[in-house]
Amino acid sequence: MNNQLIFVRIATAEDACYADEIVKETESSAIARGSGISKRSISSVVEKMTTGKAVIALTSLGEWVGFSYFETWENGNFVSNSGLIVAPKFRNSGVARCIKNRVFRMSRRIYPEAKIFSITSGAAIMKMNSALGFEPVTFEEITHDFNFWEGCKSCVNYDILKQKKNCNCLCTAMLYTPEKNAGQAIQVLQPKEELNTDTILQTIN
Repeated sequence: MNNQLIFVRIATAEDACYADEIVKETESSAIARGSGISKRSISSVVEKMTTGKAVIALTSLGEWVGFSYFETWENGNFVSNSGLIVAPKFRNSGVARCIKNRVFRMSRRIYPEAKIFSITSGAAIMKMNSALGFEPVTFEEITHDFNFWEGCKSCVNYDILKQKKNCNCLCTAMLYTPEKNAGQAIQVLQPKEELNTDTILQTIN
């Protein structure tokens, strides 16, 4: 990854060509970690791109690097930050934090009164969430929107979720509450010390 210039920006309809790669890497990464994940369809990823709800990272040569998106629930009372994935060759470059920053800041700017949540089994994402002001909560404290939980049907751990009556599962729910952070500047994740110095991250639009 020598002298790579990586652009992190809001995804558009023109990025639909990367959707298949994003979906495949998301699934293969979950299998490699041995964790469950709600499977995304190509059409759902493209929908996020075309509606301005996704962030994508690409190299200056057009190689896909990373992706994440947000979605609203209960008439904008809740916003989920989901689907953060980085291509294997670009991991540990600092790009995941840059994408996470962008999705979180978009969520706060567009829906300043909404509670923002994330459910994950990944320790790295939990650490990033904590640094931004998210706190671990029970599933009862995040959205009750039927469509959100329907998305969990494709996860290998869905039976556990149903046995627990949607009260908990193997994922950890984390919540950012605007009221608890009133008067504070929007948090920004700082690059890790081991940031690859041959990689230049540039946030645009």
